[in-house]
Amino acid sequence: MAVKKSMNEYIDKTVKRYSAVFTLPSLRMLLVEVFAASLLSGILTTMVLRSTQPYGLVLGIVLGVTFFVLTVASDSVIHFSSLKTDPVFSFRRCLALSAYSLLGWTLLILAGTLANQFVQGIWFKFLVFGFCAALALRLLVFLAVSFASLAKIIVFAALQPVLYTACVVYTASIISAFSLDLPLLTFFSLSIIVTVTAVAIYVYLIDRVGVAIMGVRSFSVLRAFTANWTEDLNAPFERLFERFSQKSDIQLSLLSFRNNQGAAKAIMIVPAFHPGPFKNIGSSGLPYLIQKAVEDKFKGSVVMVPHGLSGHNLDLATQAENQLVLERTLKLTEVSDFGVGVTPFLHMKRNGASVGCQVFNGCALVTLTLAPETMEDLPPDLNHLIVNAAKKQRFSSAIAVDAHNSINGPFRIDEAVKPLQEAAIASIDQASKLKAAAFQVGVARETPKEFGLKEGMGPGGVTALVVKTGDRTTAYITIDSNNMITGLREKILATLAEVGISGGEVFTTDTHVVNAVVLNARGYHPIGEAIDQEVLISYIKKATMTAVENLEPARVAWATDTVPKVGVIGEQQIAALSTLLDKAMKRATNLAVSVFPLAAAVLAALLLWL
Repeated sequence: MAVKKSMNEYIDKTVKRYSAVFTLPSLRMLLVEVFAASLLSGILTTMVLRSTQPYGLVLGIVLGVTFFVLTVASDSVIHFSSLKTDPVFSFRRCLALSAYSLLGWTLLILAGTLANQFVQGIWFKFLVFGFCAALALRLLVFLAVSFASLAKIIVFAALQPVLYTACVVYTASIISAFSLDLPLLTFFSLSIIVTVTAVAIYVYLIDRVGVAIMGVRSFSVLRAFTANWTEDLNAPFERLFERFSQKSDIQLSLLSFRNNQGAAKAIMIVPAFHPGPFKNIGSSGLPYLIQKAVEDKFKGSVVMVPHGLSGHNLDLATQAENQLVLERTLKLTEVSDFGVGVTPFLHMKRNGASVGCQVFNGCALVTLTLAPETMEDLPPDLNHLIVNAAKKQRFSSAIAVDAHNSINGPFRIDEAVKPLQEAAIASIDQASKLKAAAFQVGVARETPKEFGLKEGMGPGGVTALVVKTGDRTTAYITIDSNNMITGLREKILATLAEVGISGGEVFTTDTHVVNAVVLNARGYHPIGEAIDQEVLISYIKKATMTAVENLEPARVAWATDTVPKVGVIGEQQIAALSTLLDKAMKRATNLAVSVFPLAAAVLAALLLWL
């Protein structure tokens, strides 16, 4: 049980890395910054070259504009030549890199201009320092982000600094203010060698962290991470996951409702994979894909996909594995053993655990929550216990749903399982004493336009399944989100009680498409945290009332199946990935304050020597 808790901690830690990614200024602001830095650099350079000439300022402005044009041109070349292999390099991002490169370079040019008042000719060495600083920054960024060959990365990294420096040297030479002699060429060459060597050592030592932990270079993980964050590219990350995936069986369960005319009306699918790890990677968006695929197959039906009992150790590794589960799910929907026997919904509480139970044609639907206390992923072992308990009471089977509907602080899974198990067994025992009878079913969906991924709402929206047995009306609400803020569930159920709903539960799908799309500590918003809760409740109420209005006599069938040997990420891989990121970032920080200051010291020594 303790291992399951650590899996959530590992994945949360990994997702939080996204919050460390900063946002860039607008394109207009970046153009202004690059122009200002270029103009200042040009003026400072001509102050050294022709400080006494009346046309020095004009020459500086011309030189600065030339810097700007060359920078924009080089960034355009990088952008357009990277469209296929590196879509991360938009023109805005290329320009941002140039802006940050020029900022440090301009400061060094300013320092060189001041130093030149005391030591004639030293300004060029400071220009070289700026070249080296810009080259180092650009090399690190391209190595961390680009999937291009090393040769292409070197060209991209050096293009703007080389054009910049060549422009200065050419301008100085044509006005006979400066000549690049052998000592300066030697200094320039050795400075480049020192810089490239420092970057190579830095990258190598960081890469060793990944090789030691997962057998892959740390920078390859960083490239995949960046590609997903910036461009939603999941293929690089999934290639890593596929390499380290392990095979596991995935259980699928469903309840299918048809009206008396034989048309599919509503389908509840409860998969026991985990919708993760985040954003569009692996099975993060699979609940909605299932919903859409089944609704496309059964036109006019409404599908809901609440969370089964599973943890991050059952995140599917790739889109290909998603397709295996989708195909098996579609096949599972072809059930035929429909019946009319449904028991009333009952609710059982034990030591903070809250369990609902309703039997559909011999199959017990068991809903599990700890609300209003925090709850997260529940272990598959608990599902086995519930199924066995149902069979002991002579039910055909059971389908357990992790309501996943309350979060406000840490989740102690070792303390949660026992009360949930006790309440589940008690509810199944009590349900065995109830009489099954004919029923009516209604269903509806609302898709709030005000809420999107950043607010914690997935594309599946809000679904209401209403079941009426005798004079009792039960509502099962499914929200396509990753958990919900504590207290919202109780508000929803209280509102539904006011309109005649006598029982039920609120589920979330645990979709992870909402994860890693906002820059906060958690990496996502549980539903209810970043929205107007009253607006959401109004949508839920509307969907429920629509479902009540289309209640009609129905029959129900259940089915379970297992998808064998599906590639999942697994516990060890998640733990290793999180550990890799942690250790690589710590080593990057430690090395940054040792390798590069040492390289700067070597450059300073060269300055004094040559």
